[in-house]
Amino acid sequence: MPDKKIKDPTLMDKVIGLARNRGFIFPGSEIYGGLQNSWDYGPLGAELKKNIKDLWWKIFVLERPDIVGLDANVIMSTRVWEASGHLEGFNDTLIECKKCHTRFRADEVTPELSGKAASDKTLSKIICQTCGAKGQFTNPISFNTMFKTNLGPVESADSTVYLRPETAQAMFVDFAEILRVSRRRLPFGIAQIGKAFRNEITTGNFIFRLREFEQMEIEYFIEPPKTRKDWEKYFDHWLGEIRRWLKIVGVDMKRVKETEVPANDRAHYSKKTIDIEFQYPFGQKELYGLAYRTDYDLKAHEKNSGENLKYRDPETGKEFVPHVIEPSLGVERTILAVLLSAYTEEQVKTAKGTEEKRVVLKLPAVIAPYKTAVLPLADKPELVKMGEDIRNSLSLLFSVDFDVTQSIGKRYRRQDEIGTPYCITVDFDSLGDGKVTIRDRDSMKQDRVEIGKVAEYLKEKLAQ
Repeated sequence: MPDKKIKDPTLMDKVIGLARNRGFIFPGSEIYGGLQNSWDYGPLGAELKKNIKDLWWKIFVLERPDIVGLDANVIMSTRVWEASGHLEGFNDTLIECKKCHTRFRADEVTPELSGKAASDKTLSKIICQTCGAKGQFTNPISFNTMFKTNLGPVESADSTVYLRPETAQAMFVDFAEILRVSRRRLPFGIAQIGKAFRNEITTGNFIFRLREFEQMEIEYFIEPPKTRKDWEKYFDHWLGEIRRWLKIVGVDMKRVKETEVPANDRAHYSKKTIDIEFQYPFGQKELYGLAYRTDYDLKAHEKNSGENLKYRDPETGKEFVPHVIEPSLGVERTILAVLLSAYTEEQVKTAKGTEEKRVVLKLPAVIAPYKTAVLPLADKPELVKMGEDIRNSLSLLFSVDFDVTQSIGKRYRRQDEIGTPYCITVDFDSLGDGKVTIRDRDSMKQDRVEIGKVAEYLKEKLAQ
């Protein structure tokens, strides 16, 4: 059993190092010098990411009769962004150091910068985080963060389109069509997982702030509320669902804080927003968001398109524009919070009685890249053959790793680092008694199990 957990102030660096060394996340375009804050998901990262998205879809779509799914196009009509207010208002405020020409989001440098103008006195106090120059900044300017591109062979103002900065708008634009084909009654929701793009002024902190990222979002449509309590009950329900999700996915709840966004800082469509924040090593920052968007979006698209986006109550015949509650969860920030929560260092006693450090990624089994690993004790044909047969039978049920390189102790440590819940060791006794040793990742407890009962044993353990 592990003796104690080590508190490490360099957690972020160690998580980034593990993510790269074990094949979770690599720098993008690295052989060409890289691309600023671009990250690719390796074999284990791709599995972890897929498992998180699949779990979210299972919990919030497949297990709920009031939610249906959507997978919409990344490039939409420019009129969508006109109606939603993104073309006019999806802006950040930029300032630039005159000495080193580094650009910063003004609000991240000092809250005194309004985005429209700043006094010379305010600018004179700012010190550049890159070169250390003081008072060498330009006046703040507004910068639209949508990625612009061209549709078709000829570039012109009429062919300008944008990569979507959020997944939400497609759910509003397709509302009437989804309502028609799904035959759902209010309240009901539309869910989508997909890519979004924002031309951020500053990125960084590993995968926390990216220009290309994925969102897991739901637009939950309700009747126009007569009182505040009418919409707050749905808002509170989704806040509870986010809390439930955080626990299931393995985020350390001691590091989670819910902050209500002040009216002057809320998005233009929001009547109430709560940021679910996480205590990252670089500070307390947003993880998820929950917003009451009222009927802003559907009304805006109805007005701009001329189409009827009202809901018709099948019992009363009354038509109205529904209101919306929006839980918005980022995939990459989920992965980062999960890795930071799961990373553990322990002092453990070896068989010789000495102590050594053990690094363990204590991921919930449901999202672990591999559920089990088959490890022949030695690289001997008879052990390898038995191990391969076990691996092949289990691979129909679980994601399974197979490893015969280096000592069994080093292989255990590798599987600990990548979060594999159970390791199956095939040894020389297995050839005679038909049993294998199954080791638990967290407790390091070992059980001897008949080969024919391994699948049943793992099913029971993984379901806990």
